[in-house]
Amino acid sequence: MRSEQEMFDLILGVANKDERVRAVYMNGSRTNPNAPKDIFQDYDIVYVVTETESFLGDETWIDVFGERLMIQEPDKNDQAVGIETHFERTYIYLMLFTDGNRIDLRLQTKEAMLDTYLEDSLTVPLLDKDSILPPIAPPTDSSYYVKQPTEAEFMNCCNEFWWCQQNVAKGIWRDELSYAKHMYELTSRAPLDEMVSWWIGTKIDCNVSTGKMGKYFSTYLPTEYWEMYTATYSNANYEQMWDSIFVTCELFRTLAQEVAAACSYTYRMEDDTNMTAYLTRVRDLPEAAQGIY
Repeated sequence: MRSEQEMFDLILGVANKDERVRAVYMNGSRTNPNAPKDIFQDYDIVYVVTETESFLGDETWIDVFGERLMIQEPDKNDQAVGIETHFERTYIYLMLFTDGNRIDLRLQTKEAMLDTYLEDSLTVPLLDKDSILPPIAPPTDSSYYVKQPTEAEFMNCCNEFWWCQQNVAKGIWRDELSYAKHMYELTSRAPLDEMVSWWIGTKIDCNVSTGKMGKYFSTYLPTEYWEMYTATYSNANYEQMWDSIFVTCELFRTLAQEVAAACSYTYRMEDDTNMTAYLTRVRDLPEAAQGIY
């Protein structure tokens, strides 16, 4: 596997030799002083270019980065299914190489760069031939810090969580596994994860990032809460799913009440009580039931 230094020498060497590339910068975990370092970290690189057309006209130029195991071109995929794209401003290649390294390489015109460069606090300039990159502070993950919820955000999160439970319940009762799993993982987990992040912010420190998709939850949650969180994941067995649902409800309730107390908000226990009773009823509902109550 090529070393980090070898990869940077390659990335910057290509940019230095190509007159179309006027600047290079990097985003992502490799710029984050708080991110764990490991062999799976991508190289999130942006080439600021004079134009994109010549690059896209002959894509053999990317072969210089190494033997590829696979490539994805999200912009091309989007265009193929009718999603609006702007190849003339920006284009990205996601490249996984046979030695295990991965480069996410975005081409970006100067105009496109100026629209987005300062938005991400995890940005490090690597090359600037014409001094076109705006001044930027040293990288921090402040763009990704947990933010205390407004009262409306908190109330909406709680409402969404408890409302979505009825969809999971009916999916299980109907023996619609894919529907039940989809509703559980995509509509119930989202507000749960949001509440976990808020709890971490209010109880520990708002100046932290819980990582993409909560990948650092285990770092900040107490052992008891983390063990409950792991129990929210279920397999395809309905009884195990029901157990996970009730653990999810217990964890959400606990965290939400603590967040509410920290923010001086009100937790709507009525929704909690009513939906918990509803879930208990549906779990015990006979297969051929003609009514819920």
